[in-house]
Amino acid sequence: MDLFEKLLADSGPLGKHSEISEGYFMFPKLEGEIAPRMKFMGREVLTWSLNNYLGLANQPEVRKADADAAADWGLAYPMGARMMSGNTAYHEQLEQELATFVQKEKGLLLNYGYQGVLSIIDALVDRKDVIVYDAESHACIIDGVRLHMGKRFVFPHNDIENLEKQLERATKLTNETGGGILVITEGVFGMSGNLGKLREIAALKEKFQFRIFVDDAHGFGTMGPTGAGAGEELGCQDEIDVYFSTFAKSMASIGAFVAGNKEIVHYLKYNLRSQIFAKSLPMPFVIGALKRLEMLRESPVHKEKLWTIVNALQGGLREKGFNIGTTQSPVTPVVLDGTVGEAAALSKDLRENFNIFCSVVIYPVVPKGTIILRLIPTASHSLEDVAETIVAFEAIKDKLTSGEYKNAEVAVAFGE
Repeated sequence: MDLFEKLLADSGPLGKHSEISEGYFMFPKLEGEIAPRMKFMGREVLTWSLNNYLGLANQPEVRKADADAAADWGLAYPMGARMMSGNTAYHEQLEQELATFVQKEKGLLLNYGYQGVLSIIDALVDRKDVIVYDAESHACIIDGVRLHMGKRFVFPHNDIENLEKQLERATKLTNETGGGILVITEGVFGMSGNLGKLREIAALKEKFQFRIFVDDAHGFGTMGPTGAGAGEELGCQDEIDVYFSTFAKSMASIGAFVAGNKEIVHYLKYNLRSQIFAKSLPMPFVIGALKRLEMLRESPVHKEKLWTIVNALQGGLREKGFNIGTTQSPVTPVVLDGTVGEAAALSKDLRENFNIFCSVVIYPVVPKGTIILRLIPTASHSLEDVAETIVAFEAIKDKLTSGEYKNAEVAVAFGE
């Protein structure tokens, strides 16, 4: 069979809806300044879909730093991979400042978070080693694990009892192969908002020999007294052997970093294929990240504003009887029962009749029959935004419960 014929015959669970969803439900275009209210298809909408947690994207100081750096350096400098010709004192300064901020000895810049995680996992383990990872890990972790040529064991989300069983299996196997064990989890899980059980995982080091790799993309800047992340929040930052975060959330930019003790970061520096064989992060992103990090350190008001909105939104939703799971972070999932078609009708109603734009998560990301409206509160939102949203959510929940969305035109089109 022709390869392309095979692919096009089954476009996948998301691709099969592309004709009726692209441009509206999938690949929508939000236009205007990054803010709580933006334009969608010519209509102003209150948006809860941007990971701009601290509201830094359009802070005047940040915009000026970005613009000045672009004017001073352009987007080309430095040219080449850092190992060959693309290193600068600013890259090294940012790495060290990031490491200090998250209470680690050394840091290493990464061009992108997704490819960075894949490459970190690839560099840390070989076929003799065993990976043990949380079942609800982000796709970048899952893909990194899939690259691993050795054994990997998964434990149900935050199930420490089962993790211990997997560590027993892994220990038995590595005793035979002479390999090591890498446990991978997240600081804040981006779909549920739960924190990884980092303290409980770290406590197992008393019984088993392993290292911990934590993806803290949603925790960096939002959790902990200083914003150093989920480990700081839980009082176990020192127990995280390899700490990772992206700039795409609290930093509102492009790039990422990994941090740990100086020996392991030095090893990664010479073994991360995604960095060795890629062009260095352009200077405007580096200078811009330095300014953002400065604001994380010196302007705690942004984090305080974020949590004012988080507490109002989550408290208000719970008070009105909404199921937002067990989130412990700004990530706010509103869990409803319904089909993919009902999710489409509900989302369209929110956007066109209530002027509210949020991410709608459906199968295969969540089980069939489940709809998650995923809200990302930010420091830029207002208490008025929260009140408006809760009123709208009450209305669409009543419609969903009464079955009003079942026969909506868009629901029928989805064939669910």
